[in-house]
Amino acid sequence: MAPPMSAGSFLDRLREEGVTVVEVGDWAHHNRNHKGPWGPVHGVMIHHTVTKGSERTVELCREGYAALPGPLCHGVVTKDGRVHLVGYGRANHAGLGDDDVLRAVIAEKALPLDNEANTDGNRHFYGFECENLGDGEDPWPPAQLVAIEKVAAALCRHHGWTERSVIGHLEWQPGKIDPRGFSMQWLRERVRDRLK
Repeated sequence: MAPPMSAGSFLDRLREEGVTVVEVGDWAHHNRNHKGPWGPVHGVMIHHTVTKGSERTVELCREGYAALPGPLCHGVVTKDGRVHLVGYGRANHAGLGDDDVLRAVIAEKALPLDNEANTDGNRHFYGFECENLGDGEDPWPPAQLVAIEKVAAALCRHHGWTERSVIGHLEWQPGKIDPRGFSMQWLRERVRDRLK
């Protein structure tokens, strides 16, 4: 069981990994903690936004919308490879997912098929939204993919996790397809190599 690191440590770990960070407003105190606990944390979840335009994407992920208030993640990875910190603490990103998947992440084993939504993922995962339309055609620039790899590795390194603690939303919640355009196996291999 891993308690979430402090916001200051989170920022430090990202910078130590070589991430270009943009702090958005009072991100360190912007959260949904009044809706339930945050932690223990067990992994890093990667999403795509289904949006276009970095400024609009960052604003949406920070503020959310009527049906889903923000923050919608901890950091937004824009196409230029910058990571915009929009919140810290409980965030509306993972939703309900499969308890068998959570057990596999904790044990750092191969993930089973996600076939139920019975466990609060917002409590247990760091979340990064990645600017992309999610249509399978919108490109993933190399700078963005490297930034995704770096944020995942930074958190794994801090907590002593392997690459198996990095999952996609599509591996957590039935019906989700994100991230689309690269495979999570490919990303985990990149994280594994970075952690060596």
